[in-house]
Amino acid sequence: MEQNLKEKFDNFSPTDYRYFVEDLKPYLTERAFIKYKARVEAALVKVLAKFKIISREIAREIVQAADSITAEEVYEEEKRIKHDIRALVNCIRNRVSLKARPYIHFLATSYDIVDTANALRYKDASLKVIIPEMIRLEKTWMSLAERYKDVVQIGRTHGQHAEPITFGFALAQYVNRWGNRILKLKEATNNLVGKFSGAVGAYNASSLFFNNPEEFERAVLSEVGLNPANISTQILPPEPVVDFYHAIISSFGVLANFCDDMRNLQRSEIAEVGEEFEEEQVGSSTMPQKKNPLNFENVKSMWKVFMSRMITVYCDQISEHQRDLTNSCSQRYLPEVLVGFTAGVRRMAKVSSKLQIDKTNMEKNLRMSEGLIVAEPLYILLAFQGYSDAHEYMRKLSMRSLKDNQSLIEMIKKDKNLKPYLEKLTASQKEIIENPSKYTGIASKKVEVINKLWRRKLELGE
Repeated sequence: MEQNLKEKFDNFSPTDYRYFVEDLKPYLTERAFIKYKARVEAALVKVLAKFKIISREIAREIVQAADSITAEEVYEEEKRIKHDIRALVNCIRNRVSLKARPYIHFLATSYDIVDTANALRYKDASLKVIIPEMIRLEKTWMSLAERYKDVVQIGRTHGQHAEPITFGFALAQYVNRWGNRILKLKEATNNLVGKFSGAVGAYNASSLFFNNPEEFERAVLSEVGLNPANISTQILPPEPVVDFYHAIISSFGVLANFCDDMRNLQRSEIAEVGEEFEEEQVGSSTMPQKKNPLNFENVKSMWKVFMSRMITVYCDQISEHQRDLTNSCSQRYLPEVLVGFTAGVRRMAKVSSKLQIDKTNMEKNLRMSEGLIVAEPLYILLAFQGYSDAHEYMRKLSMRSLKDNQSLIEMIKKDKNLKPYLEKLTASQKEIIENPSKYTGIASKKVEVINKLWRRKLELGE
């Protein structure tokens, strides 16, 4: 354990020594990648046996060898021959009999193995770890939205007080956006494809043995749970992977926006929410009183790092003719995006589950603008009753209210021009004018609608 800790701090990337996600190790580490490539090689010989190109005994021998391959021996061989896939093939060959050796990597090109292995491990990581973590966060936000659906909060546009909402309504926006991202990631995950079509994608090698080489390709990919691309070159068409990473990065953007909102609501002069602050936690190296929004800022910062990686994914859409090598290095960094995103999702699920809400400060901040909130509903009601220039009249009254530090509500009550119009208001309309904090529309009801919608769409139950 001590040795592992030392090795951890000898790594270059903070993804390894600071934002590591243990559950993603079976899919996204270099050791895992080699295992996935070996798994595709094993799938190949199983299907060769089914198509009676080789015996089942030879297939079993190769499968057992592929299952036992280690990253260390593959890298040692690659150091010697300077080719990663041939190094993998040689290591498998070293573990089997002479009669089995010719059939390892038979009919395959390197990227039949590499691209298929990548698609497969991204799919597994997404379905088994990333999407379940996203759903856990979604449930947390749904619970918070339900809990605070009736807690009135001032809405803000352009950083200024606008109209009242509820805090639950503010959270429901994220429930909805996040739910959409989960569905988008599920769709993109299920659209990941593999290939076994050879060096230029035209099935040149496999057509030497099969009248229908596409059937052979489907059989190989079926062994690992993937569908084939409709057509490919030496590499897969890049768009399924682009769509997959776009779903991840756009989800990260929703996460960063939530963090930004919560971080701003934690400002000293607003102080409506707060991260849980542990007893021994230090906020500042010089200011002992500080309680900084550490986690919200951390996830926002991680988004800045990994959002920009999407440019690389777009660049990897371009490969000359049937193949060039300009994505071989860049695509090796892509798993870091998944790790960084998942670390952010986990951190936000933990912070959100312990989010501290200050209802007193929400009420205080609302009261700061309570006298002016009435301007919008009253102007609309006046316009409905035929007041010719209701918006301009209310604008002037509002400006005078601010200038003279008077209550707009009291000014309205004393305004002789408005008296005949005010007398026509219904009881519920008058109540809003008297108590603008009730001017929340259907914010509370909308929380219930959104939660119900996403419980159904994500099949979460009641």
